[in-house]
Amino acid sequence: MLFKRLHRPLNAAVIGASGALGSAFIRHVSALQPCHISACARRPLSSLPDNASFCALDLGDEASIEQAAAAASEHGQLDLVIVASGILHGEQVRPEKRLADISLGSLEQVFRVNTFGPALVAKHFLPKLRRDGPAIFAAISARVGSISDNRLGGWYAYRASKAALNMLLKTASIELARLNDQGIIAGLHPGTVDSALSKPFQSNVPEGKLFDADYSAGQLLKVLDGLEASDSGKVFAWDGQQVPY
Repeated sequence: MLFKRLHRPLNAAVIGASGALGSAFIRHVSALQPCHISACARRPLSSLPDNASFCALDLGDEASIEQAAAAASEHGQLDLVIVASGILHGEQVRPEKRLADISLGSLEQVFRVNTFGPALVAKHFLPKLRRDGPAIFAAISARVGSISDNRLGGWYAYRASKAALNMLLKTASIELARLNDQGIIAGLHPGTVDSALSKPFQSNVPEGKLFDADYSAGQLLKVLDGLEASDSGKVFAWDGQQVPY
């Protein structure tokens, strides 16, 4: 219950700030309470709230991640870090329908963004997280990253990258608990958000299940605010339900 417990300005960082979800998180967090937000993205953003500042961060460049973590912590220990970046498709990446569609290049690109990047963010941002009270590190995962819930198959790289991300979050949560027994690490399933990531697949989304980015971000922040330390290492959906491993 991070936001309800704080009686001081919140120091937050959002990685992937230029995306639909990332920018929605910034809008919501900036209105929650007195705060400062480090908006981290590869390129400068056209507009930001008055209580946010831009930090250059490229998930493929560890030095830039380290520098962004240092810049974000100039405003004090971090209370909230959200990794909102992700990739499902691109010019040379498409979700695979069968094993024959797998390519090394696609696997590398998807894992670089969905798994390796967030792992490096955790490496450099978690040491900047508050140690003397509630603090949250969250990353956008996906229900299709659940191994036990996989009933349709396909989407090999995306499913595997999110499953690997979930394991990294779980493992990091064990380490964080040794440093701060009030710290929380969580994966977040935002539902299907109306964004560039979901655009080619929206025709298959059931009515009422395609969410506006602002709605999804608002729901996920409510979920985060309701978590306890015992929830650390788990993945939760926009409706508060735990996503099975």
